[in-house]
Amino acid sequence: MDKLLAAKRVFDIEIEALSKTRDSLDSVFEGILDMIVICKGKVIITGMGKPGHVATKIAATFASLGTPAFFLHPGEAMHGDLGMISADDIVIAISYSGESDEIINILPNIKLIGAKIVAITGNSNSTLASFADIVQVLPTFEEACTLGLAPTSSTTVELCYGDALAVAASEIYGFKDADFGKFHPAGALGKKLVLKVEDLMVAGENNSVVDVTATMMDTVIELSKKGLGMVSIVSADGDLMGIITDGDLRRQLEKKADIYNLSVGDVMTKKPHTIGNKRMAVEALNILKERNVSCMPVVSNGKPIGTIRLQDIIGAGIIG
Repeated sequence: MDKLLAAKRVFDIEIEALSKTRDSLDSVFEGILDMIVICKGKVIITGMGKPGHVATKIAATFASLGTPAFFLHPGEAMHGDLGMISADDIVIAISYSGESDEIINILPNIKLIGAKIVAITGNSNSTLASFADIVQVLPTFEEACTLGLAPTSSTTVELCYGDALAVAASEIYGFKDADFGKFHPAGALGKKLVLKVEDLMVAGENNSVVDVTATMMDTVIELSKKGLGMVSIVSADGDLMGIITDGDLRRQLEKKADIYNLSVGDVMTKKPHTIGNKRMAVEALNILKERNVSCMPVVSNGKPIGTIRLQDIIGAGIIG
């Protein structure tokens, strides 16, 4: 047995099934999509066995792209979970044969509830098709299983079909990356899209700030006490005039300078790079990495209101 040849055969068969299905898409797909977009309730996906696993993933894709959706197990539906369905909902039932007992058993009750039924099946004469308000009949194709029995090509096609509906619906909604971030707050991508500089900056009494008239002794104490690696230097009006970093202090010591006889103005970096508190944290991350620095002042109307640090952004799970 040629192992790679066997594997590639599966790819070839499933790719062919996907191509056939793509080429067969017509007004039926558009009709189902229209139903989803105008639906006032939820999109409920159901399937049994392998199509059930596919239905679970499709429901998750819908939900993450802005369409309220969930998976309904047909077996559990027979024992009370039909109560999750309302007349405003759409139920998308997936069964390539269209004769799955568990699916067929719940269809009359879904009709009684008043929800619309969408069938995704390979059998236009099936019981599932007869109950549906709209039927997507998948083309005939070969299962990749050498026995022609295990759902392989059919489940791949069903998954891609569901993804196509979910993605197309999101485009109609005008779903944006910020919307995506709202639904994915725990992941790195979601945090990148949601977290702002003000969410991660060190602010208030924990921020490191000294007046331009302060002594270097005061500045060193402030650097040491706050431990931010940087202190913002401000004018009498509170405007940012510059910054002094641990690196600035180290360089003065390396030059054997008498730092306590230097003024803050002699040591500080004037016109440092800053960022606004309403900017995205990922923007701050990129700036810090580009400039090869570990922190920078956060300003509002020219006044330092916080310090954003590389370690805090990365610690929040944001990756540039």
